[in-house]
Amino acid sequence: MAIELNDELIQLETQAWAEIQAKELTVATAAAVQAAIVAHAEATKQSRYDVEMELKFRIRNPEAYEERERKRREAAAKK
Repeated sequence: MAIELNDELIQLETQAWAEIQAKELTVATAAAVQAAIVAHAEATKQSRYDVEMELKFRIRNPEAYEERERKRREAAAKK
C-alpha cells in the first residue's frame, strides 16, 4: 500500500530539511513537522512511523524517490 502524503507535510519537511542542512533547525519547526505527521497519520489511518519514513525519504532522497516511483509506474503498466 502506498503511503499518502499531503502538500502541508511536504512543505513542512522541506523547510525542516533546509534548516537541518543549514544547522538551524528550530524546536518550533521540528514540533510542527511531528504534529502534522501525527495528525495526518490519524486522519488517514496510516502508521505514523510509515508516514514519517516516507516523508523523509521523499524529501531527503528525491532522486531515489523518483526512481522508485518510476519503477512502480512501469510495474503497474505491465499488469
